[in-house]
Amino acid sequence: MHYRIGVDIGGTFTDFALAGPPPTPLGTHKRLTTSEDPAEAVVAGVAELLGDRRVPIAEVGAIVHGTTLVTNAVITRRGARTGMLVTAGFRDILEIGTELRYDQFDLTQQFPEPLVPRMDRIEIAERIYFDGRVEQAPDLGEVRAALGSLQERGVEAVAVCLLHAYANPAHEQAIVALATAEYPGLHISASADVLAEMREYHRWTTTTVNAYTQPMVDRYLGRLERGLADLGFRGRLYVMTSNGGMVTPAVARRYPVRLIESGPAAGVLIAAHQAGAMSLPDVLSYDMGGTTAKGAIVRDARPLRTYGIEVARLHEFKKGSGLPLRIPAIDLIEIGAGGGSIAWVDARGVIRVGPESAGADPGPACYGRGGRRATLTDANLALGYLDPASFLGGKMALDRVAAEAALTTDVARPLGVSLVRAAAGIHAVVNEDVARAFRIHAAEQGVDYRRCSMVAFGGSGPIHAAAVARRLRIPQVVFPLGAGVMSAMGLLIAPLSFATARSRLVPLDQVTAEVLEGTFAPLEHQAALPLADAGIPAERIRINRMLDLRYRGQSHVIEVTLPEDLRGAALASALPALFAERYAAVFARSLLEESLEVVTWKVEAVHRDVPFLTLAATAAAAAPATHLVRRPAYAAAGDGLIEYPVYSRASLSRGEVITGPALVEEAESTCVLGPGDVGRIDATRNLIVTIAVRAVS
Repeated sequence: MHYRIGVDIGGTFTDFALAGPPPTPLGTHKRLTTSEDPAEAVVAGVAELLGDRRVPIAEVGAIVHGTTLVTNAVITRRGARTGMLVTAGFRDILEIGTELRYDQFDLTQQFPEPLVPRMDRIEIAERIYFDGRVEQAPDLGEVRAALGSLQERGVEAVAVCLLHAYANPAHEQAIVALATAEYPGLHISASADVLAEMREYHRWTTTTVNAYTQPMVDRYLGRLERGLADLGFRGRLYVMTSNGGMVTPAVARRYPVRLIESGPAAGVLIAAHQAGAMSLPDVLSYDMGGTTAKGAIVRDARPLRTYGIEVARLHEFKKGSGLPLRIPAIDLIEIGAGGGSIAWVDARGVIRVGPESAGADPGPACYGRGGRRATLTDANLALGYLDPASFLGGKMALDRVAAEAALTTDVARPLGVSLVRAAAGIHAVVNEDVARAFRIHAAEQGVDYRRCSMVAFGGSGPIHAAAVARRLRIPQVVFPLGAGVMSAMGLLIAPLSFATARSRLVPLDQVTAEVLEGTFAPLEHQAALPLADAGIPAERIRINRMLDLRYRGQSHVIEVTLPEDLRGAALASALPALFAERYAAVFARSLLEESLEVVTWKVEAVHRDVPFLTLAATAAAAAPATHLVRRPAYAAAGDGLIEYPVYSRASLSRGEVITGPALVEEAESTCVLGPGDVGRIDATRNLIVTIAVRAVS
C-alpha cells in the first residue's frame, strides 16, 4: 500500500492528487463537484484517477480528504435542526453576544441569526461557580423532559452549553451520559468537550456550530466510506482540519467544527512547503478556485496560525459581522471571488462580482450545463485567457457563444459598453477585490507584502495572480507545476495531529513545576489519544505546549510557545522572559514591572513522521521555450486584444525563459503573464515570474 491520494472538494471542482513511491510522478485529476452529494464526485474521481494511472486501489494506503462542506452548511444554513440545553437565565447569550458593534456609525447593522432558534433553547436549573465549585446540580428528570421535548420537535442535534463548564464539566458530562443512554438518535455536543475555554459566547457559538453540522458530517462520511469500500479501498481515510493537520473520521464526526477551513488550510500547507523548498522568507499564499479566493501569510516556511475565526460574515471585511468560533486554524482571509462568481451591475451602475456563485451546477454559462448568468470564468474566456478546446486538458469544452451572450445581457448592455470592455471590467474588479482583501489581512498581521513573494495556485489563481501582484507591488510570483490542484497536493503532506486547550487562570508567581506538569498532563493525554487510536506509537508523537499569558487587568492574551527542552522548575522560572520576548515582538515593548497571569493552557499532538512529497522531478536544461500557437487576449485598458504566444506547461524545462505577454497552459489552470513580465523555469519546474512595474488597469 505505497500510494496516497489527496482529495480537495471545492464549491465548483473536486481536485485529486496521487503520490506514489519515488520516482513515481505525481498524478492529478479534476472533476466537477456533485453539489447534492460531494461523496459521489470523490468516489468517481478516485476510480478514474487510479484507472488512468493503472494503479490498483489495493495499493492505496491512505486517502486524505479536505472539504468546505461544513463551511458551506453554516453559510447556507443547511445543517440539522439543533436544540440547546443552557443554564437557567442565560438563554439569550447567543443574541447578546459580546455587545460590540462592528460598525460604530451604522445604526441599522445586523448580526447573523443564531443557528439555534430561541424556541429550541431550553433552560436547565443548575449552576457552577467560575472556580468549578458546584452551587446547584441539575435535576436529571428535568433534563430528560427537555431532551424528550426537543426530540418531539424534530431536533436532530443538541448543544449542551452550561455556565463555567470549562472549569468543571461534571454537569455537562452527566447530561451527555443521560442523552446517550436514553436518546441514541440525538447527536450531542458538550461545550466543555468542544472548547474548554472561558467566555461563554464564543464557547457556545462554537458548540452550536459543532452540533448543527454533526448529523450532516456523520451521514456524509458514512456515504464516502461505503463508496470507497465498494471500490475495494482497504486503507485509512483521513480528514483535514483547519489547523493544517489531519484526523480520523471518528474525530471528524465528533468535532466537525474543526473542519471549517479544511480545504483552504491544505493550500496554505503546500505554499509553506514551496516556500521552504525555495528558501523564501515571507510568502503570500494565493489560492483561487471556482467559488472563493483565499490568502494567507507564510513566514519562515510556517503558516501563521490563530485560535479565533469567523464564518458567515454579513460583511466580508468587517470583523464581528459573523459567527465567532474558537478553534485552532491557519490564519487566512477568504472572500467570495472565484471562477463561478456571478457578475452583475448594481443600482449605481457599478460592476460587482460575487459573492454568489454559479457553483458546479449549473456553473458558468460557458460550461453548457444550463447556466445563464455571467461569471468570472465567462469573462476570462471572452478575454482570451482560456481556450475553449483545452479546458481541463480538453476533457471539458467551453461554449464561447453562451459566455458572450451572458456577458452581453448581464453587464455590457446595462452599461452600454463593448463585450470586451465588460469582460475586462469584471476581471479588474475581481483583481482589486482580492488585492484589497490581502492588504487588510497583511496589515492586520503587520506584514509588508511588498517584501513577499506570492505562491499562486487553484484553478483560477494563476489567471489573476500577476495582475493582483502588480496591484500589491509584489515583485515575484511562483506558479508551481500542477498549480490547479495544489490544495489536493497539500493534503498529501498534512501530519496527523490534534490540539486541545483549557482555561485556568493562575497568577504567574503561583505557577510552579507541579502546577505546570499537573495541568499539562491531562491535556497531553487528551491530545495524544486520537493519534494513539489511529495506531501511532507514543514515541512517534511530538507534544507541543503553549500558554496564553497576559498582564493582569488586560483582556488581550499573547500565546507563548514553550521550548521542548525546558521542563519543571526551569520552565517556570523562564516564563517571564519568554512572555516579555513574545510581547515585545508583537507590540514593540514590554511592561516588565507588571504582574502576569496564565489564562489558557494549550497542547498539540503531532505525528513526527510527516509524509514526504516531491512536487516535480528535476528536469534537464532544454532549448529556448517555443510556443505552440498565438491567440488574441486582453492586455490592458487602451491596448485591447493583442496576440499572446501560448506555451504548454508540460513542455517547459529547467532554464527556459518566457517574456510576457504570454499564456502558459496546463490541464488544470492557465498562467497569465502580462506585458513585460519575465518568467523562468527553475530546477523543480516552478514557473517564477518577475512582475513588471507598470500602471495597473
